[in-house]
Amino acid sequence: METVRRIYWPAINLIGPGAVRDIGIEIKKLGLRRLLLVTDKVLRAVGIVQKVTDVLDNAGISYVIFDDVKPNPTTRNVKDGLKVYQTSSCDGIVSVGGGSPQDAAKAIGILFTNGGDITQYEGIGKSMKKSVPLIAVNTTAGTASEVTINYVITDEVRKIKMVIVDPNSLATVAVNDPELMLGKPAGLTAATGMDALTHAIEAYITKGAFRLSDTLALEAIKLIGESLETAVQDGKNLEARSKMAWASYIAGLSFSNCGLGIVHSMAHQLGSEYDLPHGVANALLLPFVSEYNAEVCPEKFRNIAIALGRDVEGLTVEEASQQAITALKEMAEKLQIPKLAETPFKPEDIERLSEQAFADVCTGGNPKTVTVPDIMAIFRKAYEVEALEPA
Repeated sequence: METVRRIYWPAINLIGPGAVRDIGIEIKKLGLRRLLLVTDKVLRAVGIVQKVTDVLDNAGISYVIFDDVKPNPTTRNVKDGLKVYQTSSCDGIVSVGGGSPQDAAKAIGILFTNGGDITQYEGIGKSMKKSVPLIAVNTTAGTASEVTINYVITDEVRKIKMVIVDPNSLATVAVNDPELMLGKPAGLTAATGMDALTHAIEAYITKGAFRLSDTLALEAIKLIGESLETAVQDGKNLEARSKMAWASYIAGLSFSNCGLGIVHSMAHQLGSEYDLPHGVANALLLPFVSEYNAEVCPEKFRNIAIALGRDVEGLTVEEASQQAITALKEMAEKLQIPKLAETPFKPEDIERLSEQAFADVCTGGNPKTVTVPDIMAIFRKAYEVEALEPA
């Protein structure tokens, strides 16, 4: 029986080459007078932030820059950003970057309107009031935080990543301009692209999947299969960057409305414990979790294989589903995703990390019922199998 679906995405979405040049128009429509620009020092140093501030300057829009966001944003980052917002008399936020600045900006906006500490909002729908107006300018084709109701903040005291799912954090304007993604390093492109692929696959197989999320997720998988390797090999290829921008965007729309699974639950622990980049953590776990999940939804993995360009003619559903796993392993190899054994990961941490992953908000959406021992086994397999592979 059909159920009522609440579909969330930003009211205004600008996507395509040159999209960032229109943000001044949208900001003026919102009547904003002074913005907090949330970003990181790397994006400021390489000139990406200036491409945004040039637009603001030309439009006569006042702003103050907060660029202290870490790759895995922390509770301290949020507190510091909120202080700048308050003392600078800002009335809106423009976030510039990938998932880290976007997530920090969401947290700052929620705290300004709701008060308290960000740790109070861990979980689902804890805030009562909408965030301040947020113009989210994305610079990577991966996390899709600019279009989702999700954000992740590292609690430095507990050493865990807090997953916060909150419609009140949704951006007012989402901007995906592939011109801002040109020339990004190959490693970053690969990691963020695999993050987008993980979003799409987990959204497609999650327990909360439905017609619209399935349609969006499969199209995202197809676009990534067609363009990610090219984007990594030729960082200035605008067509490949544009396809990846669309893929990341629609994968975000998909998972934001249906949920994820244990790839993310486990990856969050690698990020909080070892400060491993989120996209890398997802990428190295994805094939192993997919093997685990394919047992309960082989038909969907068959469709994933087809979307990734695999010929499954004449194969059984189970055989076809394995083609998806093979494709994921080969893609990670081609994109030079590091192996789990090559990261700071410590096998002695497995039980604790597995318990934390089991408690993660994403775990409930996994298509196959999972236990702490199951997660431990996946961690071990990812570590031991990869460790045995030749260098």
